[in-house]
Parts: sequence; C-alpha cells; structure tokens
Amino acid sequence: MIRTAAVATRILSALIVIYGLGIGTSAASAQEKKYGVTVMEASAAPLATAKTYLWTASQPSPDKAVDALIVAAIDRELAALGLTKVASGKSDLTVAYISQRRTEVDLKAKAAPGGAPEYAVGTLVIDVRDAAGRTPLFRARLDQPLDTAPALAEATIQAAVKALFEKYPTRPAAGR
Repeated sequence: MIRTAAVATRILSALIVIYGLGIGTSAASAQEKKYGVTVMEASAAPLATAKTYLWTASQPSPDKAVDALIVAAIDRELAALGLTKVASGKSDLTVAYISQRRTEVDLKAKAAPGGAPEYAVGTLVIDVRDAAGRTPLFRARLDQPLDTAPALAEATIQAAVKALFEKYPTRPAAGR
C-alpha cells in the first residue's frame, strides 16, 4: 500500500512538472477554453474622474491595417465615454492593447482525411491604467473564433471592441 502511494505521488509530481513547464497545456486549455469577455480589472472611482487618455506602447497587431482599425475602434469607445485623446504630454489615463491570433483544433469534431478541423481564434486585451501610478484600472480580454474574410475585419473589430467596453465600469446603464 505504501509503495503504491509513493508511485502515485511520483506520477502526480511528474504530471505537475510537465504541465508547469507548459508541455501539454495547449491541448488541455484548448478543450477547456471559453470564448467571450473576461474582465480582469475594473476600478470605477478613478475612471469616473478621468478626462484624458494617452496611447502607450503595446503589442499591436502585426497587420498595420488591423492595428489602425483596433486603435480607431478603441478611440471611438473612449470618446463615447467622454474621454479626450492627447497626442503627448500629461493625461489622466494610459491606454494600450494586445492582439493575438492563434489556430485551435476542434478535438470533438469528426476528423476529416486531413485531420481534425482547425479554426482561427482572436484575442484582444485592452489595458487602461492610471497615468501617474500606472495602476491598472480597466483590463478586459475577449477571445473569440474569427471569420478570416478580409471584408469582415472592420465589423469584427468594432464588435469586439464594443463587447469589451460594454464591461467598462463607468459606462451608463443604458449603454451596457
């Protein structure tokens, strides 16, 4: 009995190390991944008094056209919240975004002759911080399957940014 428990402990430890190193995590997380908006930080009080924002360095889309669409959509949402963009100098908030595109495999679907079906998934994270202390005030993430047709890029980006800002803590109740 003691020997069996020791073997089980070693196996469990090996699995923890494997997953801790990232080996095997992509398949596990792909199966458990939920799509939609996740709010990681939301501080209403400091956001309610903010009037201006400044863009800071981020991890933009490598596609310059997509980057421009994302920035424009975020600028529109912030303007709708009553914030004014400043090109440089002092501001109340800093804004950045991160975008990533990945390919996921549908492990539950019936495999075709070429393998399991694959599809594109986009991740967009918006990060709004206090300019003075760099404290995160609003950070939200959207993961969603993408239709990669170029004609749909603008509408897809606008819908994604809108979905993120629907969770903005100082958004009027009618806009939520």
